[in-house]
Amino acid sequence: MPGTATAADVGSLKELSKELRIQIINTLVEAGSGHPGGSLSEIDMLVCLYFGGIFNYRADQPDWPDRDRFILSKGHCTPGYYAVLARAGYFPAAWQHTFRKLGSPLQGHPDHTRVPGVEVSTGSLGQGLSVGLGMALAARLDGASWHTFCMLGDGESQEGQVWEAIMSAGNFRADNLTAIIDNNQVQQTGMVKEIQDLDPLADKFRAFKWNAIEINGHDHQQCLDALRQAKEHKGQPTAIISHTIKGKGVSFMELDYNWHGKAPNAEQAARAIAEIESKG
Repeated sequence: MPGTATAADVGSLKELSKELRIQIINTLVEAGSGHPGGSLSEIDMLVCLYFGGIFNYRADQPDWPDRDRFILSKGHCTPGYYAVLARAGYFPAAWQHTFRKLGSPLQGHPDHTRVPGVEVSTGSLGQGLSVGLGMALAARLDGASWHTFCMLGDGESQEGQVWEAIMSAGNFRADNLTAIIDNNQVQQTGMVKEIQDLDPLADKFRAFKWNAIEINGHDHQQCLDALRQAKEHKGQPTAIISHTIKGKGVSFMELDYNWHGKAPNAEQAARAIAEIESKG
């Protein structure tokens, strides 16, 4: 069993995703600002990573040397990330009431100096995978067995630095590195396909010497299978193209770029939570 994490069954993971979607909405409405769309799209994958028996961590020892590393390169999507870290036990759940408040450790973008469990301060898009590759190569030099996971947005993946990291990781055969692309189809000002189309994304990763897996990022079993395969694959880094829906679970937010970085008001939050609760 990895660290202090325990592997939950798929049904339990689905229920946890529902609970954390509600937490995301509550966090945002209380703060009055933040990013709902990408937090709701990423949550199923994050739940499977942290609670599916894949990710090695000890929440009571966040600096445990043998821990796996996770980088949220799409650093604005902290409502989902913080919900997972709090549930994992890295910090008290009550901290979430302070999200984006003056003096709170839970800033709009993650700060590794203030939040246990955060490996890298992110938010300037396009940089996370480069840092993740550096971590993976450091582990290789140290003869360490831990694995680095990095989650990127699809809009973020238009950045040139991302592709420099992809090229380097393939050439270095960094098989202890997994990139998870939260391919939620929407970026800040519109549809990804209409702004700077990334397709065929999996083929591009393969051309850069990566193992590429395409999945439905809201299917917990597919997420678990892909994460396990990524951790076991040898000779290449792995990219998981996680096809998701921005704003997943809240009909009036889904695939609407206006909900990239806008918190719901109290009435909208009530509607959103009722929808999430009504779904199986």
